Amino acid sequence: MSKNLLLWVVIGMTMMSVFNMFSGPMGSKTEPMSYTAFIEKVDQGLVDDVTIQDKQAVGHYRDMAGNITRFELELPNDPTLVQRLVDAKVEVKASHREESLFLTILISWFPMLLLIGVWIFFMRQMQGGGKGGAMGFGKSKAKLLTEHKGRVTFDDVAGCDEAKQEVTEVIEFLRDPTKFTRLGGKIPKGILLVGPPGTGKTLLGRAIAGEAEVPFYSISGSDFVEMFVGVGASRVRDMFEQAKKNSPCIIFVDEIDAMGRHRGAGLGGGNDEREQTLNQLLVEMDGFEANEGVILVAATNRPDVLDPALLRPGRFDRQVTVGNPDMPGRVAILKVHMKKVPLSSDVNVKALARGTPGFSGADLANLVNEAALSAARYNRDKVTNQDFEESKDKVMMGAERRSMVMTEEEKALTAYHEAGHALVGIHSPKHDPLHKVTIIPRGRALGVTMNLPERDRLSQSRIELESRLASLFGGRMAEEIVFGKENITTGAGHDIQQATKIAKAMVTEYGFSDRLGRLRFSENEEEVFLGRSVTQSKHISDATSKIIDEEVRAFIDIAEEKARFILTEHRDELEIIAQGLLEYETLSGKEVTALLKGETIQRRDDSNNVPKADVDDGESVVMDEDDKTDGQVSDKGTGQEG
Repeated sequence: MSKNLLLWVVIGMTMMSVFNMFSGPMGSKTEPMSYTAFIEKVDQGLVDDVTIQDKQAVGHYRDMAGNITRFELELPNDPTLVQRLVDAKVEVKASHREESLFLTILISWFPMLLLIGVWIFFMRQMQGGGKGGAMGFGKSKAKLLTEHKGRVTFDDVAGCDEAKQEVTEVIEFLRDPTKFTRLGGKIPKGILLVGPPGTGKTLLGRAIAGEAEVPFYSISGSDFVEMFVGVGASRVRDMFEQAKKNSPCIIFVDEIDAMGRHRGAGLGGGNDEREQTLNQLLVEMDGFEANEGVILVAATNRPDVLDPALLRPGRFDRQVTVGNPDMPGRVAILKVHMKKVPLSSDVNVKALARGTPGFSGADLANLVNEAALSAARYNRDKVTNQDFEESKDKVMMGAERRSMVMTEEEKALTAYHEAGHALVGIHSPKHDPLHKVTIIPRGRALGVTMNLPERDRLSQSRIELESRLASLFGGRMAEEIVFGKENITTGAGHDIQQATKIAKAMVTEYGFSDRLGRLRFSENEEEVFLGRSVTQSKHISDATSKIIDEEVRAFIDIAEEKARFILTEHRDELEIIAQGLLEYETLSGKEVTALLKGETIQRRDDSNNVPKADVDDGESVVMDEDDKTDGQVSDKGTGQEG
């Protein structure tokens, strides 16, 4: 009511004015009458009563049949009218029109009220509707969380046990400080949660709120940055004042990089709004006045842009890394998200976790959700393993596009292209095992070969990278061997791009070149300028650049020759895989192994499955690599993408 008081006042005045305008004596239908007719009826004795109000008269008269009718008329300036009515024995009444007090105030004050309303509206727009209205834009927007329904606890957070241990220690400190202070320990003033997007930093903050038995304030870093200089600093002061009144407590700031960027990168010098806000935060966290019992927990996925003064001990004492989960972590995360999903008995959580390397917590939540939607699409009562496999393929490779049509020649070329990728990967040492190969268009790709590692990969050896380069050229070499050099397509454009990127990194970053040695030759380095990451070119001599190009070309040539040798030596296997793709359209790694052994593929006929595509479904293809996972994805798409 306080925010909309002016609106309610205006509405009330308007309603009262309308009521006064339309309020009047209720009765029968009023008949307008001329002054001449009125005098005639007075002389005939038919008028019973008249009420005179200024220049108007209202009354009642009787007709010859005795019916009473209400009339009204405008009166001229006739000084003898009243005496004439009295002589005709007409009951005469006088009335004075009273002006409405509220209507008078509304009319006189309306322009001023309108100006005040417009001023308040624009102030709220400029300050984003800050707490307390137009006069409270310097107040903190931090919300005190008291979740009773939908409360998140540490049981709902999985895959980041080390991070949970760090924040659990802080919560225990707040509950029982003597347990730590008896040994001289001090409570940390700040904890910074760092990690890529989707790893659960904000979820961990909500879990802290659910577990802590102390007040928990939540706010976003963007809530401090406003139009006017000094507003953000005022909000920081107000936030810590509220926190000190409820000490001990926890303040959670999400996306702190919005307010904690490196100082000196703006155009306003020390008077810039963001810098003023950051300066105030630094003082509040560790200044002359101690804020004992107030712990600041912040989250960001860009720690590289934060100011060094914010990261020093005494402010953010701990930096907790919340990274992508490992194999056991993915199992735990999948179990958390599967609690609300009815599962079929054939669902293997460990197999799903093993097949999703590099997935973040958000990716795994999306995987479970897509599987549930797939089961609902086929009217199933439970989510089956097939639904999870389709969901995994959709997330990693894109949705199927069975409506696309291509000729038999294009489809055959696609099949040999993908078979080349698969076969070179199978015969390359330490290459990731083949997971699935398909010639059904998915997402932007029109044919996909996907390899998944047997375990989480923390680093890659030289032989693994060389095998990866060879498999990337397997598609182009297969096209050349089967269809001739004059018939190769633009499908390998993205393969060449990825191979060049890997080979260049091997030479300039990983020190795999014997000619250049163990030196880093990075032509581009990112630096922060005016608050943005910009790329600056570093000088490399012409002679060194020439050697780099020659070494990169050498790695590429070796990979091409290796792919050509494997495909030539195993030409019969290339035919087997390609013909299998033309028949089944999609083959798993186990099915490819069975075909190479001369075995037949047995597939269950499930009426709930999506029907097989016609032979003409698809289109021409380009190779692509999905950097989202540690697995390797090669896809053939349009030549424009290559």
